[in-house]
Amino acid sequence: MSMTLTEKILAAHAGRERVSPGELVNARVDLALANDITAPVAIKAFREMGAERVFAPERVALVPDHFTPNRDIQSAEQAKLLRDFAREQNLPYYYEVGRMGIEHCLIPEEGLALPGELIVGADSHTCTYGALGAFATGVGSTDLAAAMALGELWLRVPETVKFVLHGRPRNRWVGGKDYILFLIGQVGVDGCRYQAMEFHGQAVAELPLDGRFTMANMAIEAGAKNGIFPPDEATLSYLAGRAKRPFAPVHPDPDAGYAAVYEYDVTDLEPQVAFPFSPANVRPVSAAGHVPVDQVVIGSCTNGRLSDLRMAAQVLQGRQVHPGVRCLVFPGTPRIYREALAEGIIETLVGAGAAVSTPTCGPCLGGHLGILAAGERAVSTTNRNFRGRMGHVTSEVYLAGPAVAAASAVAGHLVSPEEL
Repeated sequence: MSMTLTEKILAAHAGRERVSPGELVNARVDLALANDITAPVAIKAFREMGAERVFAPERVALVPDHFTPNRDIQSAEQAKLLRDFAREQNLPYYYEVGRMGIEHCLIPEEGLALPGELIVGADSHTCTYGALGAFATGVGSTDLAAAMALGELWLRVPETVKFVLHGRPRNRWVGGKDYILFLIGQVGVDGCRYQAMEFHGQAVAELPLDGRFTMANMAIEAGAKNGIFPPDEATLSYLAGRAKRPFAPVHPDPDAGYAAVYEYDVTDLEPQVAFPFSPANVRPVSAAGHVPVDQVVIGSCTNGRLSDLRMAAQVLQGRQVHPGVRCLVFPGTPRIYREALAEGIIETLVGAGAAVSTPTCGPCLGGHLGILAAGERAVSTTNRNFRGRMGHVTSEVYLAGPAVAAASAVAGHLVSPEEL
């Protein structure tokens, strides 16, 4: 029988000819990863289960990015625990500053996530790597400990929902963030609960890898187990010179069975905004009304890549950030930071009045470097806007792409770049 992309990958890693939705399988893991919040718990569980060595040092990645550069003594101790474990196990380790990065930007950049692979991470946005045609999903820290020790993990095979995006957007500011916000707005935060979101169509085929990373990253916000794109020439081009090991791209069968198929024409789609307090509370920016803004955040594992910074700079070029707005920019990795420097993007951002930080997840989860006070509003290119997500419980977060975020920083209120 025919299989979807996710089913094919799980079948191959379970040593089976085929699998069906609902089945439980024990599957081989290609990469296991964790960060400075989740790895300490996983390491503790690893010790408690009596494990002494990880299954393959080159296939375990520890990336401190949530509370680094170390926010306080506790975060410094967390990072040290990772550092010591990495030395003990001879793991590749990405130091807290200078050579690290936001994990879901850094892992693909380093060629550690590849098409056809099975990747698990103790972070819900591990699904980002589905942009490369991998089955990638978040797991708990204890499951991650088992994966680190054994190189395998049990999974329930998810159903797959197919999303087909037709057309080419007329609005030049529309990208992957707008596509995924629109889709989450259509299906809801539990509309794809424990299902695979498989993306197809002209708009998807023409979407650069940066936009695909953004879409796969936010599949979890629709409740999905994973988001995944069939690999194509753009995928192979991105991986050329990056891939750390051989890989075999996998494609869905043309007659694969799907739990549902949704088709949308994005020709007239405009930039989207998710209002508080749900990623599904989505409306076009033209319907936003007048929403004053105190802070703008551009970056994160969702939109901290070079094309995101480039788009923000295009909006900010020749303009100034509103005097009542704090505009914070977080490149995803040092390499992205350097490329933005070379292009003059950083000069444009700083010249406009933005502050550019070392790579960190800090503000996204209300950790540090951008926490909101009571009643403050932020437009953010991050992925979640739950109550209290970025600071005080009465603060508000509006999710948008980098163009809308940059335009709002200039205007002092939520606005489309076309209105500047």
